[in-house]
Amino acid sequence: MKNILIINGWHEFAVSKGTFNKSLFDISKIHFSDSSKFQVKTTEINTSYSISDEVEKFVWSDLIIYHTPIWWFALPFNFKKYLDEVLTAGYANGMWTSDGRNPENPEINYGTGGLLQGKEYILTTSWNAPQGSFTLPNEFFNQISVDNGPLSGFHGMNRYLGIKLHTSLQFHDVEKNSDTSKQLEDYSNFLNNHF
Repeated sequence: MKNILIINGWHEFAVSKGTFNKSLFDISKIHFSDSSKFQVKTTEINTSYSISDEVEKFVWSDLIIYHTPIWWFALPFNFKKYLDEVLTAGYANGMWTSDGRNPENPEINYGTGGLLQGKEYILTTSWNAPQGSFTLPNEFFNQISVDNGPLSGFHGMNRYLGIKLHTSLQFHDVEKNSDTSKQLEDYSNFLNNHF
């Protein structure tokens, strides 16, 4: 049996209603909860949570699914706060013990002190930016991908803990031109094909 932690990183702010990320979160929850092969725990950062319980969820999980919108090219500020709080509390508490370096040669092995090896994560992100802003020449992101550009720090955070990327999925142009029904269907198909 595989332990699945599903996190909805959306929180209320300005005009954002979070309906697309909530839909992704619900699809994940239903998909894994409907199978006897999985045990599921969830977190929605828009509600109250216990930091120590969240640390235990990370340690317990085999697969973490992060669902988050991207606001101003970064994680929503309360999701970043959640990660700062939980990862800091995870020090010497099952998540990480050091940055991995040895005082005799401090230039090597940085980021190897994580204790969550063997775990994987899926990241879904929703963007107002169209896909072409990342892939087309002379467009905003200069052909630097989501994962190598704005989200490189998020992936580094997971590597630091020892968690390996399973899949990163981006949903583009969500605010203006998207076919959200198709995007949600594509995500459901992804889960059916991989799990």
